[in-house]
Amino acid sequence: MTGTYLIQFLNGLSDAASLFLVSAGLSLIFGVSRVVNMAHGSFYMIGAYLAYYIISLLPKNGLLFCLGIFLSSISVGLVGVILETVILRRLYKAPELFILMATFSVVLIIQDLSLWIFGAEDLLGPKMPGMDGSIKILGSYIPQYNLFLIAVAFMILFLLWFLLNKTRWGLFIRAATEDREMLSGLGVNEKWLFTGAFFLGSTLAGLGGAVQLPVGGADLMMDLNVIAEAFVVVVVGGMGSIGGAFLASLLIGELTSFGILIIPQSTLVMTFFIMAVVLILRPYGLFGRAQIHRRLMEEIEDPPLIPPSKRVKATTCIVLLLIFIIPIFFRGFQLVLLSEIAIFSLACMSLYFMMGPGGMISFGHAAFFGGGAYSAALLVHYLHLPMELTLLLSPIFIFLLASIIGWFCVRLSGVYLAMLTLAFSQILWAAVKQWKFLGGDDGILGIWPSKWASNEVTFYYLTMIVSISGILCLRYLLFTPFGYGMRGCRDSPLMAEAIGINIKMHQWLSFSISGMFAGLAGALYAFSKGSVFPYEISIFRSFDILLSVLLGGMHSISGPIVGAGTFIWLEDMISRFHFWRLILGLIFLLLVIGFPKGISGVINKKLFRFFHPQTEIN
Repeated sequence: MTGTYLIQFLNGLSDAASLFLVSAGLSLIFGVSRVVNMAHGSFYMIGAYLAYYIISLLPKNGLLFCLGIFLSSISVGLVGVILETVILRRLYKAPELFILMATFSVVLIIQDLSLWIFGAEDLLGPKMPGMDGSIKILGSYIPQYNLFLIAVAFMILFLLWFLLNKTRWGLFIRAATEDREMLSGLGVNEKWLFTGAFFLGSTLAGLGGAVQLPVGGADLMMDLNVIAEAFVVVVVGGMGSIGGAFLASLLIGELTSFGILIIPQSTLVMTFFIMAVVLILRPYGLFGRAQIHRRLMEEIEDPPLIPPSKRVKATTCIVLLLIFIIPIFFRGFQLVLLSEIAIFSLACMSLYFMMGPGGMISFGHAAFFGGGAYSAALLVHYLHLPMELTLLLSPIFIFLLASIIGWFCVRLSGVYLAMLTLAFSQILWAAVKQWKFLGGDDGILGIWPSKWASNEVTFYYLTMIVSISGILCLRYLLFTPFGYGMRGCRDSPLMAEAIGINIKMHQWLSFSISGMFAGLAGALYAFSKGSVFPYEISIFRSFDILLSVLLGGMHSISGPIVGAGTFIWLEDMISRFHFWRLILGLIFLLLVIGFPKGISGVINKKLFRFFHPQTEIN
């Protein structure tokens, strides 16, 4: 039994080794440039693929195997330099969320390029010569290569410590992590420093992918599978802390390894549960510091909200009239697509409500959108409630859920708040994916509207009435004293507190209201599709909603609606092509670089001022 536990401990160290290499690079990049690099997982994947092909060209030898790993890692580092110099360098002055959108666009591009270059089949990694056997320890066996991975992780940790603490370049890196503005004032070339950090961080990601090749091979899902865990490690350890990333990797690797023995179903949720607990107890991670944190949207100059003029109201009425006469001219798929845009617009508006005026970022908004869909499905499937009552009860349930989650989340801010929302979302996703009571992978089917709304035209009108009413309710709240208080808490918390506003209570209520309307959108979505699946509560759906809000723009209330419509339309049009991710990624990337304020932010105010309650669009 002792041997079994020791082997399990060593396996946990082995799992932590590869995760540390990826996370260390991600932490280094964030610490220096403050870039939340979603493409870091893509570098991990490229490292594995390049190692496979480079090693296959070399004679079978242990030293040459290591040479292949080294060459593939350096190649990935050069790819990171290209990304930083060609794309990200143009966006450093933009809000961090828009840089995140740019790196997510790169993820889509690299996915399809990898499919085109490497093929769709999973590649089985070659064994390392001289490390392809097992060692017997206390009656149990462990692969030799696992011990090699542990040794590599400790060696990289030492080299990073030496580089960051004993060299002049490392001194600049640590200074940039502590106070980037002061470093610029001292005359240090920030561009080359950022490029160097990106090269090293990307090289570490490539190394992480390359060294795990004999263990897990190479496949096209590696990037998305590892990036979530890497972000968890970085956040748990403290953003920008290499030592924190190492300790967090060990913590997660060991708890996951032993968690499999105790609760086999915990594999999907253990990592995010650990992050949630750590962030609740230590808001900035194990080794994070508040002074290096900043708001993700601090550069957004949000114009003041001004109530709509009479002309705006009249024009809005005309637009609404056009929406309601559309079924006269269109039927079938067009009505379905417009209904989906309306539902998604409500979901995006609910995120904008807490993210724009509220100043709270969420990476896990699908917890409420998908939660609303699942609550509606469960009420229909098990209690056989009618659609009308379900649409009333589902938002109430999600309001309570958002209140529970929000109570923990509003104690944090910036990327830490965003990652805690992601943790709760992933915990819920794991629950619906594994529990048969909630449908599991098969989802819940047969969630159809009432008979009176089963006609496509009738359901279209129902969707429009509910979605538009929800959007108008959220818009109305922004012009109430509560809405102005939200902006006050975001822009000047000290002044808001001085005049008697309970900031955390205000944010908590904003968070809960946002979740409630997302739940309403999710419930309506379940009836529109007739079913619900775990995807609706996954990280991918969360980023669909987040990217739509950013795509539309954070400078006006119309932004979420414009972004939702554009996203759904683009997804429908481009998904018909073979390499649709590549096309969608390029479009997103061009929009971020060309229109960093979003689509609605660049619309001429003289032509479209009725969409914008503010008087100026900067």
